[in-house]
Amino acid sequence: MDEHAMRVAVILPAAGRSRRFGGQAKLEVELAGRAVLLRAVDLFAKRPEVSEVIIAADPDGLDAFKLRWGDQLGFLGVKVVAGGRAERWETVQKAIDAVSDEATHIAVHDAARPVADAQMIKRVFAAAMKFEAVIPAVPVTATIKRLGEKAEVPAESADPLDAILGEAGKEEIEAWQVMQTVPREGLWMVQTPQVFKADLLRRAYQQVSNGTLATDQITDDAGLVEAMGQQVVAVMGDPMNVKITVPEDVPFAEAVLRVHRAGAAGGEDALGGKRKFPTWAESDED
Repeated sequence: MDEHAMRVAVILPAAGRSRRFGGQAKLEVELAGRAVLLRAVDLFAKRPEVSEVIIAADPDGLDAFKLRWGDQLGFLGVKVVAGGRAERWETVQKAIDAVSDEATHIAVHDAARPVADAQMIKRVFAAAMKFEAVIPAVPVTATIKRLGEKAEVPAESADPLDAILGEAGKEEIEAWQVMQTVPREGLWMVQTPQVFKADLLRRAYQQVSNGTLATDQITDDAGLVEAMGQQVVAVMGDPMNVKITVPEDVPFAEAVLRVHRAGAAGGEDALGGKRKFPTWAESDED
């Protein structure tokens, strides 16, 4: 292999408890006959830039995880390690510890994002050859409002019979006060895979481990790098790169699969044709 070639170690954190998925293991849900977890692995397993794929699973259920998935993941060349018990960053850290020294880059991808477009992944990897930290993102198009505390029903709107009959049998209305409309200019929704120079991400997580870098307000790996004062750049993501979070996300993901298949059959990317995208940079200096 060329000494200058890109060798990406892909980490799939899979130690979450699927609390918002109604208690069911969302990574086991099938999309068109194949589990979410395996579809996430499929995105990277055969890419020429990818040298290894590592899944960090729930340490308390590691034996059961390997029994359930071991053969299929072994066939795909995937390494399984124990993740963290409390925080996502602990899971990623344990996976980083298992990354080969030969890896030039480390990509972190949500195991619950099983339908990321191949052309988008290609864009992120291509940018990572030129920049040390790259994320995919899509612009916010909806109106964004900041909400506050729950709103109390005005006294004049109350039903006079409530004082007599009480609230039994009545539908409770949950409402929150709108505090502010947030300008959406410059706001982007971040996705994965996020790709970093291997030594940069290792340094970021080392600072977390030794307590130099706090994780209280950081929700993704790029946030750790930003907190170090390092530049992160964003490339155009994929509007259909859905993360399976609630059961309602599953039919949407299945629809995206159908779009991807139609695009592949037509020799184009999922949204049709060849597209060029700009790159944006962000850092703590912005």
